[in-house]
Amino acid sequence: EVNCETDFVAKDATFNAYAKTCATAALALEGESVETLMTQSADGSTLEESRQAMVAKIGENIQVRRVEARGGAGKVIGPYVHLGKIGVLVELEGGNEELATDIAMHVAAMNPAYATPEEVPEAELAKEREILLAQVADSGKPPEIMEKMVEGRLRKRLEEICLVSQLFVKTNDKTVGKLVEEAGAKMIGFTRIVVGEGIEKKEDDFAAEVAKMAAGS
Repeated sequence: EVNCETDFVAKDATFNAYAKTCATAALALEGESVETLMTQSADGSTLEESRQAMVAKIGENIQVRRVEARGGAGKVIGPYVHLGKIGVLVELEGGNEELATDIAMHVAAMNPAYATPEEVPEAELAKEREILLAQVADSGKPPEIMEKMVEGRLRKRLEEICLVSQLFVKTNDKTVGKLVEEAGAKMIGFTRIVVGEGIEKKEDDFAAEVAKMAAGS
């Protein structure tokens, strides 16, 4: 994920070329940390030096924020980018890239929290059970009936948040898990990144960075 501040810069050829250079370097590093990525060289400068030069030239804060890689022997990767703002990688074992890319489009649209129910942390399951138990506590039902009610609602909740349980958005006639199964493939996982997600703009930090670079020039 490479961030800038305006759509104007996001469409700039230099910015996009830099983002592609970062992506190529990140793939070679198999998803190492941003810190490691920024030490890599391209066209005679490190990626960090190139970033600083762009900041000085364009006058806008540009940051390489996150890096993730997927793939490996026997794996099929489906990439999908929506309007330059949502990026998804879906990883399958078996199947083909067209299937994986279709599922990546689904992930971009439906935003599942997990690939499979097995990925949901026990702590989250326990918290959800606690909430559901509180909801049925005043139902007047016997404890064993309330327990069944809770488990039924929990299963429904997992179906909503897990990719393999969601109805495939393009056809809406079968789940993603069934689609993968029919292709003789296995769901390994996905990565979904929304540009700028969780970022608070810090104008002072950017101003300080520009001032620091100007002082050093």
